[in-house]
Amino acid sequence: MTEEIFINKAKASGIIALDLSDYKPTTEIVELDIKDHLFMGMIVKEKEFKESIAAVDYSVYDEKAVGIICSTDAIIPPWAYMMIMEKLSPYASYVDLNNAETILLDLWKRRLIYADLKQYRNQKVVVRANTNYDPSLYLLAAGLLKPLVKTLMYGEIGLPKVIFKQ
Repeated sequence: MTEEIFINKAKASGIIALDLSDYKPTTEIVELDIKDHLFMGMIVKEKEFKESIAAVDYSVYDEKAVGIICSTDAIIPPWAYMMIMEKLSPYASYVDLNNAETILLDLWKRRLIYADLKQYRNQKVVVRANTNYDPSLYLLAAGLLKPLVKTLMYGEIGLPKVIFKQ
């Protein structure tokens, strides 16, 4: 009887997969709404604002990324943000004037930018497809990988879409 040998063509292709989920931040992201510290939820009155933010237990933001938002249409002077940052800085790992979704994307991009990608040098690389990820992550990945890789692809190892080939 003849023994059949199966060859894994995907493995034999030499394609390496880059999964963007490997760079997704694990830091918890929370939002701090300034509205809660405004007079009538709309007006920054300096004395009341200072008292209100002084009464907050900022330790709840320890090692978290904090998105500062204002859910009302109030005009917030820059010094108010500075005062909040002064209170958060001993605790929060990251603070920005954005919602949680935008901060997640910013941190994710930052992790990609600072990632050590030299293992992909002169390789055939496929960036794994995930329709739930923001397209800007794929844009960034392409920009970072193009100078390094021999071939850049999108999708899955078994059926990639070729983006660039040297």
